[in-house]
Amino acid sequence: MRIIIAGAGEVGFHLAKLLSYESHDITLIDEKKERLTYADTRLDIRVLKGNATSISVLKDANIAMTDLIIAVTSIESVNITICVLAKRLGAKQTIARINNSEFIDNKDEINFAEFGIDELISTEELASNEIKMLLNQAAFNHMHEFEGGELSMIGVILSKSAPFVGMSVMEAAAAFPGIHFMPIIIQNENSDDIMIPRGDTVFKNGDLAYFITIKEGVHELYKLAGKTKNKVQNIMILGGSSIGKRLAKELCDKKLNIKIIESDKKRALELADELPNALVVYGDGRDVELLQEENIEEMDVFIAATESPETNIMTCLVAKSKKVKKTIALAESVDYSKLSHSIGIDTIINKKLLAANNIFKYIRKGDVLEIATLHNLDAELLEFKVRENSKITNKIIRELNFPRDASIGGVIRDGKGHIVLGDFQILAGDKVVVSCLADSVIKVEKFFD
Repeated sequence: MRIIIAGAGEVGFHLAKLLSYESHDITLIDEKKERLTYADTRLDIRVLKGNATSISVLKDANIAMTDLIIAVTSIESVNITICVLAKRLGAKQTIARINNSEFIDNKDEINFAEFGIDELISTEELASNEIKMLLNQAAFNHMHEFEGGELSMIGVILSKSAPFVGMSVMEAAAAFPGIHFMPIIIQNENSDDIMIPRGDTVFKNGDLAYFITIKEGVHELYKLAGKTKNKVQNIMILGGSSIGKRLAKELCDKKLNIKIIESDKKRALELADELPNALVVYGDGRDVELLQEENIEEMDVFIAATESPETNIMTCLVAKSKKVKKTIALAESVDYSKLSHSIGIDTIINKKLLAANNIFKYIRKGDVLEIATLHNLDAELLEFKVRENSKITNKIIRELNFPRDASIGGVIRDGKGHIVLGDFQILAGDKVVVSCLADSVIKVEKFFD
């Protein structure tokens, strides 16, 4: 597949890195030489210095023969322009990254395809949706739903009170028969290494464990992971950014008590007018005394959504020290995304990586329906649609020569989720959720070709 990526920032580089594993013909365009040099020395791709809104640059990139152009610069108007030009010059498909979620909210009224834009990806919408999902199950660190929750991926840090800590997967299955969830990925505390668990894998205190569960299994997982389901009512949002504002509005509509701290006086007054059901406080959220005056210790959730990742991380740590049950920080650096498990913040959300992973599903082979973000772990969770002629069709799971670093976590059949074991037969039309380490993705895809 011939792909052009316009913009070599974190989204563009991450996409190029993912795609370079799969032998696509990739051209990365950017005006900044240092970004291109960084990518060129690390990835097997072509780099092209220039402005992607330039017709001559697009022609140099062989736009007329391009299957897909992905515009992911930091400026949405530039991304839109690139896609419009690229489509007119012969690109088969276009994707534009945007910041303004109004475009997404009104896409039924405005046919963007008529302008030459096939898909819009809103980083704001993706981050907001991720946070809302986490609030629904506040004891968990990460969550992603497939097919409206028929299957869910849940990430949780195991506490010593979890009954199966110290047991192997096989021992836990024997001790708790009939449970409706399955472990799919484990990262040990204070380690960057991750594993696809097998029967002899032992659950340990402090593990970040990812499970696939059906709806009935969510309550079981709370109990067996040593967690308590607490009602979320009081939420403090630091920063009236576009994401902070969108979140506050949607959460106020759910009758939750929302308090926003905003350091810009003009912005705070605007938020107070636009969000009459939220309490807007003008002040610096880095001021611990201010947070205490605003009763941070009474909050169920603290969400740091300023433009500064350092501020977001530091204030979340302050919130944790004040016994806030759930902390969520926005941080757009890949390095920060790795920190949540080690420093005690419940979840760090990188909206750029959310965008990259969301875009990536449009390129995947084998009818990939969904890709779940695993917060910068070197693994993926993919949902495949099984074709009539797929290699996996009509096969029993235990008879498949599935890669060691991959596992089938669940199957959605006729709209209903199932946790499956080795004796389950895969049928055409099934939707199969697979967890795998990055090195095994291509091998897994071949089963669904």
